[in-house]
Amino acid sequence: MVASSVVFRPPVVAAGAANRGAGRRRGASATAAAAWPVGRRGCYVGGRTLAAAVGTKGISLGVVGRRRHGGTGRGEVAASTAAAASSAGGLSSDGSDNEASASEVSRRRAKEVEDEVEADAASVDASYKADNIFAAIWKFVRPHTIRGTILGTTAIVTRCLLANPELFTLALVPRALLGLVALLCGNGYIVGINQIYDVDIDKVNKPFLPIAAGELSIPLAWAACGVFAALGAGIVFTNFGSLITKLYCLGLFLGTIYSVPPLRLKRSAVAAFLIIATVRGLLLNFGVHHATTAAIGLPFVWSPPILFITAFVTVFAVVISITKDLADIEGDKKFNIETFATRLGVKGVSYLGSGLLLANYAFAAGVAMYKAAWFNQPLMVGAHCLFAVFLVVKTRALETEGFTKAAVQRYYQNIWYLFYSEYLLLPFI
Repeated sequence: MVASSVVFRPPVVAAGAANRGAGRRRGASATAAAAWPVGRRGCYVGGRTLAAAVGTKGISLGVVGRRRHGGTGRGEVAASTAAAASSAGGLSSDGSDNEASASEVSRRRAKEVEDEVEADAASVDASYKADNIFAAIWKFVRPHTIRGTILGTTAIVTRCLLANPELFTLALVPRALLGLVALLCGNGYIVGINQIYDVDIDKVNKPFLPIAAGELSIPLAWAACGVFAALGAGIVFTNFGSLITKLYCLGLFLGTIYSVPPLRLKRSAVAAFLIIATVRGLLLNFGVHHATTAAIGLPFVWSPPILFITAFVTVFAVVISITKDLADIEGDKKFNIETFATRLGVKGVSYLGSGLLLANYAFAAGVAMYKAAWFNQPLMVGAHCLFAVFLVVKTRALETEGFTKAAVQRYYQNIWYLFYSEYLLLPFI
């Protein structure tokens, strides 16, 4: 879910050019420090306290922190010129040059912190501060991926049952729920093992993730991953037969070699997107469809809607795999992780991702027009044209905002909204 933004106007400490004496400068700095009391829990900015984000130079920055249970605060930042001048080394005899220089320094620093808070607010992740183990585990399983798994599974099962309504019985519901739990466990294991091995990178790129933020210890993270893997594999083995069990274990294996040394295939841009496309595109859609048809007593057959969604989502997963790294360039470069974003830059990957999705939407509309008997043609064509327009508008917004980190986060968030929308459409195409 998207965290709501809270606009809060913090106290602003301002001092005029008259505050040039050393004693009065100290007084201004003390007032600035007192103007923003940081409590026991600290003011949370990008996974750090406000003091850590701003530094110790006496610049008065009023940045709204994260609410305890709400999402991310989005702050208005005010910088004190006199305090900044003090941090820049004092004022000259007339004060004008150093005042102007210090004012510029304070404005730049304030803008950096404001951009960081805004970027976290736009993140697809749960970026609030977790205050208990359950909240930390929820952040650990990356809720936006959980939503994708739930929507995908539900849409495919619904599509199969709508095509064969006479075969539906209430006895199928417990088994379907067990299958969903198994998939969520697999999802949790894969994203969890990635966070364990990416903790140093996440401290740079995503400091609000629970291990990087110190909200979840590594031993507890390992325990959670072990429970997820064992529970998921056990459910599949006892309820869904050998083929689905093998596919499930293949997904766990691919998720492991993506993150874990010595292979750690995420270091290769091509290997990374192939793994994500295989797990999120092929294994999920094929596996759920196969398990559903088996449960209702039908032989496996590729129906046109399922064949379409498998191909479509596989391409979509490629887009997700290359755009997910747009906001992570700094940490990926620091730790020698090769991604398309580090190769092509933010602008290049944004255009590449949007281009691939537009081609995907053109394919969807084209196949509906070519095979009108297979699909609900007006819905297929109309919906995908609307999705394409939405994508173009959001890509233009990214350009207009100058490809800032916050704009990139919003762009990636919109990619996931389009992903969810495709599965919401599936039962009716």
